[in-house]
Amino acid sequence: MDVSYDGTDFSGWAAQPGLRTVQSLIEDALEKQPPGASVAGPVVVAGRTDAGVHASGQVIHVDVAPLAGKPSHGRIAVNEHGIFDLQRMQYRWNSLLPRDVRVLDARIAPAGFDARFSAVRRHYRYQVSDSSWGVEPLRRHDTVGWGRALSVDRMNEASLGLLGLQDFAAYCKQRAGATTVRELQRLTWHRTDRHTVVAEVSADAFCHSMVRSLVGVILLVGDGRRGIKWPAQVLDSRVRGSVVAPARGLTLVAVDYPPDSQLAARAKETRNIRTRNPSPSPDGRG
Repeated sequence: MDVSYDGTDFSGWAAQPGLRTVQSLIEDALEKQPPGASVAGPVVVAGRTDAGVHASGQVIHVDVAPLAGKPSHGRIAVNEHGIFDLQRMQYRWNSLLPRDVRVLDARIAPAGFDARFSAVRRHYRYQVSDSSWGVEPLRRHDTVGWGRALSVDRMNEASLGLLGLQDFAAYCKQRAGATTVRELQRLTWHRTDRHTVVAEVSADAFCHSMVRSLVGVILLVGDGRRGIKWPAQVLDSRVRGSVVAPARGLTLVAVDYPPDSQLAARAKETRNIRTRNPSPSPDGRG
């Protein structure tokens, strides 16, 4: 299922007792209108988003117990997999969901597919206004007002030192037993209009708060308060800092998967804990 949501009024993706989350609302809709006989487990998400973070290209999967021997159920056709017509079900789910969550598409997953572990990369966008007066009212939910002029050239130069397979401990909120090694494949900045600057960030995966930490550090370079080499120095320190950009500027825009024949192998590979090669990297930072 492809899902989009405005994260403003959510306590993040993951279900939490007593809190409004995207996962809990989607699972409630699936329980009330299952695409088969029943839903056989919780939904699995490509990338868990924090409170206030948005998504225009989130991907989830859910295991479903099929209907047996029924060509139709009421007014909805049942396909050869024992699953209801998913276009009709999509309409029903969206009628149950609030307006800040939409199911954009639904389909039978190919063999071996896992929304989280089969993914080869995730793409995020971060949007900032550097005008002196803040953010245009219609963009206040997905754009952060910085209040200082930003140099895109300085930010792009500073970002180069963060690319590649690195230990991003300094840019992650660490969790017990979880690795902080990630491959940052893209971190580029461009100006879309006079006052709006956008970061495009892609990696094989992201650890907790990684994108917002990267953005927060580089914005300080962009407005001249820090030097261009500072983000790489922070990376080398492996010490978690306190500079984290606000959640509302961040949107998960896409998730990439390999060809169907490679889905199961990719999921198996990704489940292995990432380790970094101890030999020196080309720039000598090891």
